[in-house]
Order: sequence, then C-alpha cells, then structure tokens
Amino acid sequence: MSAPRDNPVKRQLLAGGTVSGLFAMEFFTPGLPAIAQAAGAQFVVFDMEHSAAGIDVVKQQVALCRGLEVAPMVRVPAAQYHFIARVLDAGAMGVLVPMVETAEQAELVVRSAHYPPLGRRGAAFAVAQDDYAPGDVPGKIARAHARTLLMLQIETDRGLDNLEAIAAVPGFDSLWIGFLDLSNFLGVHGDYTHPRYLEAIDRIVAAARRHGKVLGTASPSDAFARDYHARGFRMIAHGSDIGLLQSALAARIGALADG
Repeated sequence: MSAPRDNPVKRQLLAGGTVSGLFAMEFFTPGLPAIAQAAGAQFVVFDMEHSAAGIDVVKQQVALCRGLEVAPMVRVPAAQYHFIARVLDAGAMGVLVPMVETAEQAELVVRSAHYPPLGRRGAAFAVAQDDYAPGDVPGKIARAHARTLLMLQIETDRGLDNLEAIAAVPGFDSLWIGFLDLSNFLGVHGDYTHPRYLEAIDRIVAAARRHGKVLGTASPSDAFARDYHARGFRMIAHGSDIGLLQSALAARIGALADG
C-alpha cells in the first residue's frame, strides 16, 4: 500500500458523489471512528475550534481511523500555519478552516497545506501522516497533495463581501457554510428562513459552482440536510456527537413518557 494512504472521501467528491459524516466535539473515545463508520459515516471532523481537543487528542483519533474507511478530517481553530500543517502531519486527510474572510487568508491556507513549489509546508515523512513508512519523497509529496481535502468556511459578513475573491483562489477544494455564525453576523441569529440569510446561501452556492468548489455544511436536522443537499451541498456532517446523543436520548425518554 502506498503511503500516504488515499482519501476515499475526496475521491468520491471528485467523482460527483455525496458524502456524509459527523462532527466530533466531545466524545473522543477509542471506538468513535468505528462507531461512526458502522452508522454509515464516510468521514469524521474532529473539532479543535469549539472543543478542548488539542493536537494529542486529534493525533490519537486520527490514528484510530487507520484500517477503517472513515476519513479523518480536522477543523482547526484558525487560519494559521502551525495549526494546518501540524494536523496534516498527524495524519488528517482534510482540514476545515473557520472564519475565512479574505483571499489572502485562503492563500495562506493553501500555502500551509502544500509542499513547495505549490506551498510553504515544512516536510516530515515516515511520521504519522504516511503511517511511518519508508518511501521516495517525490511520490509521498504527490500522494499527500492528491489526498488532502481543503475546506474553507464562509460564515461572516466580511467573508461574504470577499466571497468571489476567496472562491477564485486555486488549491482548495470546498466552500463550507457555518450556518449559525453566518446568521449571527447577518443579524438574524439562528433564523435560517430569513431572506438575508437565504440570499447569502444562494451567493455561496453560485460562487462554488462558478469556481468548481464542493459545497459542504454541518446539518442540525434531517430537513436541513435534505434542503441543502437539494441546493447542491454534497458534503454533509449530520450533526455533532453531543447533539445526536441528546436528541436520541430525549426521543427515547419522551417515547416512554408518552406511553
């Protein structure tokens, strides 16, 4: 097997498919990746932005994906080199970057994730990212570039103002929305039916199509997922570990109480 390993999620997205996954924010247990795969998930996003997870936790969770078909992704805290390059060295197959607001930030993400001449990422091989395996450097660089999925979140008014310039930056793969933050920055706080919010979604969809970027989102409900899939979103995280546990438990408790 060549190292780094292939990214099945990126392969499926490039073929025009839809992929489903999970946001992990709280329950970083040894069984989490396997549980997600058994449920049908094709990826897990391990969140460093809104959780207490550090690089040691992330590296362990990514390692637990070895031997599985579920692809490990990481949402880093910010668009900074030391976050992006470090989670890729730990073996992440994709990086989700929050609060991208300018083309310059998008370019920094691309440079941080790619080796020269495409970027400025420092090289470390025969480490976690390539399963500690020996091999030729040019081949490893080519496979690392081919498998890395770069996703940028548009979730602020400033990001919307610079949407076209961001989407036009080469070298990243996907535009994600941060639906709650986007509604907050637009002044409609959680109202996903407000015309101002829906207009922003339409703009992001149009920009992604013009520039050949995959659309991605987390989803707080089944109805939301169906709606956004119909709009063209092909990478959907169906909630978080916290939200899914709470909703499932509440439904069971409610069913007993109603009975």
